Amino acid sequence: MRVRTFPSQAFAVIDSFAVLVGVLVGLLAASSAQALESAPVSSPRATVTLVSESDHFEPGKPTRLGLRFVLAAGWHVYWRNPGDAGQPPQIDWKLPAGAQAGEIEWPTPIRYQQGPVMNYVFEHEVTLPAALTLPAGTNAVEADADWLVCADVCIPEKGHFRLPLQTGVSTPSPQAALFTGTDARRPVAAPFSARIAADGTLSVADKTDVPLRDAWFFPAEWGAVEHSAPQRFQPAESGFTLGLKPGQVFDPKAQLKGVLVTLAADGRERSYLVDAAPGAAAVGKPIANATPAGSGTASLLHWLALAFLGGLILNAMPCVFPVLAIKALQVARAGGAERQEVRHDALAYTAGVLCAFLALALVFLGLRGAGMAAGWGFQFQSPAFVIGMAWLMFAIGLLLSGVVEIGGRTAGIGQSLAARGGLAGSFFTGLLAVVVATPCTAPFMGAAIAAALSGTATQALTIFLAMGLGLAAPYASLALFPGLARRLPCPGPWMIVFRQAMAFPMYGAAVWLLWVASTQAGDSGVLLAALGMLALAIAAWAWHWHGRHPGIAWKGVTALALIGLVLVLLRVAGLQADSATLAPQARQDAGFEPWSDTRLDALRAEGKPVFVNMTAAWCVTCLVNEKVALSAPAVADAFSRAGITYLKGDWTRADPSITRFLRSYQREGVPLYVFFPAGRAAPVVLPQILTEKVVLDHLSLPAP
Repeated sequence: MRVRTFPSQAFAVIDSFAVLVGVLVGLLAASSAQALESAPVSSPRATVTLVSESDHFEPGKPTRLGLRFVLAAGWHVYWRNPGDAGQPPQIDWKLPAGAQAGEIEWPTPIRYQQGPVMNYVFEHEVTLPAALTLPAGTNAVEADADWLVCADVCIPEKGHFRLPLQTGVSTPSPQAALFTGTDARRPVAAPFSARIAADGTLSVADKTDVPLRDAWFFPAEWGAVEHSAPQRFQPAESGFTLGLKPGQVFDPKAQLKGVLVTLAADGRERSYLVDAAPGAAAVGKPIANATPAGSGTASLLHWLALAFLGGLILNAMPCVFPVLAIKALQVARAGGAERQEVRHDALAYTAGVLCAFLALALVFLGLRGAGMAAGWGFQFQSPAFVIGMAWLMFAIGLLLSGVVEIGGRTAGIGQSLAARGGLAGSFFTGLLAVVVATPCTAPFMGAAIAAALSGTATQALTIFLAMGLGLAAPYASLALFPGLARRLPCPGPWMIVFRQAMAFPMYGAAVWLLWVASTQAGDSGVLLAALGMLALAIAAWAWHWHGRHPGIAWKGVTALALIGLVLVLLRVAGLQADSATLAPQARQDAGFEPWSDTRLDALRAEGKPVFVNMTAAWCVTCLVNEKVALSAPAVADAFSRAGITYLKGDWTRADPSITRFLRSYQREGVPLYVFFPAGRAAPVVLPQILTEKVVLDHLSLPAP
């Protein structure tokens, strides 16, 4: 039997025809999709188009159009109430007779802190919809729009948009997903009642079964509340209160309108339209375990005890090891000193520690009063501060190595140490101990710091001073019992070798700080830090030889080195702004993903288990925990077998989203470890000092 086949030429004709049909269909589809999005108005900062939710409109029925913003990294536009500064986008519709346009349907913004200024903004991408009712015969809609796009500077932009439309049965357009995404971010009608008191306290009678850990409020109108002031969340028996600060146009007899965002214990955020009636409302007594520090004498004593214990344990943390070298020298020197001298040195060291903690507390309170977010060790987020600390560690190392002598040549070991020590030296050592201790967080410290910053100024200062007493306690004990110094070895030639050996922890600390600078400011930061160290070394060497061989040449070398150091200092002063433009280093290691709140929310919505590690390059405790526990093969294998997604948040440089996450767990610094079990189980907060067993036990994971 013969089988009839088509010749190859016939297949070629069919293929060509199919390709032609496909191209025509594609062009038709592309032109249809193109008709539902206007020509873009673009700049290096933003690309803006007018889009339609439907592919057709029905005359007399509402249809939604929206202004779509695609923003470059670091740029933002503003909400209806921009906050302390800014201007929201404006749309001037050019409509045919008989058409009507509704107001913009605003999604919930995010809070954007810039110094003492608080703004409400949209980043990355946002679509601002509005409902339009169009008459028959409309074939296009035109609009003029203007907007302010900001980063470090603000630039006004504007554009004209024309969107062709067709009459017909309304079905979703290719751009409908943009409107769906906006609707998911829009606040819904509040299922609870709210009242606003004359002092600015917002009382919410929310009887939800899901525990809340934070809330914040966006006022609909400018000046109703102070935008940059802290909003203190306080759970109660039948709801919660939010402490707002009345603004310039606050009216205690008028309703307060705005958007209230709540953060549940499972990490879910929900936003509600709130219309709070004037007058205080009873929402029950505050929940006991959420009572802020100092609400009672017993509570304050509890936090003081935790603060003292945390400060005491801080002496054993690796951050303080470099300063232990100086402290060891002072303790050794005390072995041959008089009781009165021992007592005075110990008191001077304690005074230095307490003054440093007092200064830190005042800085925290000042930033809190300005509405700025800052946590324990926040100063190490500045590359300029990190480089300055590296230079200080290096300079102290040179001093201990004997490269330079302060106070000239001295006779005898004891006299030399006395010249380099004294009350001023002890006081400075106390200050330095606190500065270098801030990258570490000891157990009990996180809760104590959070309690201090949630209470009054007096309570905060008291708790910080208690923490300082804990850090100073080992050496301060010599002030109470100076006779203990008699049991120490007497000064002798061995102290020269000991002093020089103690220089190496200082050099090690300087090397570590160089690495931190590299993660913050890249190669340029390391180069500047190294140049500063070179200038310091040359100046110290020249100063040393000038002391032995006075002459103009050595003075000239010293002066040139110091001038070079000043020039480097000026460049370092501008490093902070430059480093802010650097893209954060991904630091992708095997086994973890970079943390983001959207990624966490997505994983939680899927019911997957998640382990969150909030860390920083300058946090020695964090690095030790990762090396000892989180990078251990047993833990990695247990994570893999349990299907746990490991998210790591890097707080090396300031990150407002990580700061919000830390504060939602009453923490003011890193490390923070939170495990979210599968499903809707409550999150588990792990201790700040980890081992393999601690991780596996808290996650209820069997060892391999």
